[in-house]
Amino acid sequence: MRLQMLGTGSAFAKSFYNNNALLKSGGRTLLVDFGITAPRALFELGIGFDEIDAVLISHIHADHIGGLEELAFQMKFIYRRKPILYLEESLVTPLWEHSLRGGLEQEAFRSLEDYFEVRPLRAGRKCELLPGLSAELVLTRHIPNKPSFSFLFNDRFFYTADMTFDRELLERLVNERGVDTIFHDCQLHPPGVVHADLAMLLTLPEELQRIIYLMHYGDDQPAFVGRTGRMRFIEQHKIYAIENGQVEIADPMR
Repeated sequence: MRLQMLGTGSAFAKSFYNNNALLKSGGRTLLVDFGITAPRALFELGIGFDEIDAVLISHIHADHIGGLEELAFQMKFIYRRKPILYLEESLVTPLWEHSLRGGLEQEAFRSLEDYFEVRPLRAGRKCELLPGLSAELVLTRHIPNKPSFSFLFNDRFFYTADMTFDRELLERLVNERGVDTIFHDCQLHPPGVVHADLAMLLTLPEELQRIIYLMHYGDDQPAFVGRTGRMRFIEQHKIYAIENGQVEIADPMR
């Protein structure tokens, strides 16, 4: 599996862009969330919208879905095709009614399905998203009463998409499910009300910290380098090869 972070920043970060990722498998490309800054990040990387096969959405916050309107318009009117849109079934109606309808609705286009090939997923069920890439959606705590889902890719790589500190879940995934790599959102300053903060993550045992890579951080991240215990920061735009618990910087994916 190869992954490239379009951005690694928190919702309010300006230097690091929104925490969105690009995954490639089997010659196809999946976007993991598509926030406000994602179109700019793709442009800077020289990646066209026509290279995107599918999008996977975790929850309905602008730093995770704010670029979907542009993606929908470009794919509809410039590239003349519908990208696949994966999201948990409970998010389908709110995404359209509460987030996208105001900008996308026109006389002839009145639903999410007019712009995307919508493929609803159900939490707890594994599904193949691309050739050689499966995902299981895991309901995780973020904002009360707003569903948010993290992703278990290929049974062993857990990618959090904004969640509060949950040591029990992390230990269960590692000890019972065989997870060997975790990309975790990390609020650098306490208190972590809707995200795990660094102080909380530092309470995890060292053997668990060793497999955790930090993302979704603030613009003052450079001041925290070397202060994260056994955990390491993931950097935006770098390409990582993830296999058997090893995370290595890789050659370009294109």
